[in-house]
Amino acid sequence: MSEDLLDVSAPQGAAIPAKFRDPETGALRVEALLKSYLELERALSRRTAPPADDADEEERARWRRLIGVPETPEGYAITPPHELCDCDPEVNRRLHAAGFTPAQAQLVYDLAAERLLPLIAEAAAEFECGKQRERLHAEFGGEDRFRSLAPQIAAWGRANLPEAVFAALSTTAEGVCAMRRMMEAKEPPLSRDAAADAAPDEAELRKMMRDPRYWRSREPDFVKRVTEGFRRLVGDSRD
Repeated sequence: MSEDLLDVSAPQGAAIPAKFRDPETGALRVEALLKSYLELERALSRRTAPPADDADEEERARWRRLIGVPETPEGYAITPPHELCDCDPEVNRRLHAAGFTPAQAQLVYDLAAERLLPLIAEAAAEFECGKQRERLHAEFGGEDRFRSLAPQIAAWGRANLPEAVFAALSTTAEGVCAMRRMMEAKEPPLSRDAAADAAPDEAELRKMMRDPRYWRSREPDFVKRVTEGFRRLVGDSRD
């Protein structure tokens, strides 16, 4: 029996379930098919929508698997953006409990490095500056005594030392005390040529001053190396 090519009542070659055909004529029941499609669409929407507040634990677990939340906090593969923002098990546990995906968890660490570390560094620098000032007050015999001598030391340093050397020495109590000793001993000015020859050593010393061992943990041997380096740089050989 040949197929009627003009019969477009149903898609050609499609296996249409009997419930979608008229039992008498065999014609496609479009309304029934549309109703079934809409019900399927609603069901799929419910599966891809976040669980409701009153959803059971199984529904919540299904949703977490669907969006890629690992089974356990150990499933996060965090790439630490900084040595001070290393992977933290307790942080990961809380992120996992909140339903964070791996990408969202990584973003938390990245934002911490981007936003919090500069604030921490600034606070640490302010704290260290306060400690340095306290040491100077003790060295000079009190805050008032230091305040009276500081302008003299600054004026001497600007007049007798290269700008870079003066800026470096002014940032630490050891440097300020070294300038005071040089001023009181009437040390000769450090020539610009000598400063140029010593530039690599000075750059290395400034780099060491930015090392956490110098400004944060204040490791004695490391601090001593920096102090003695600047003393050699400006010609102060006294202990």
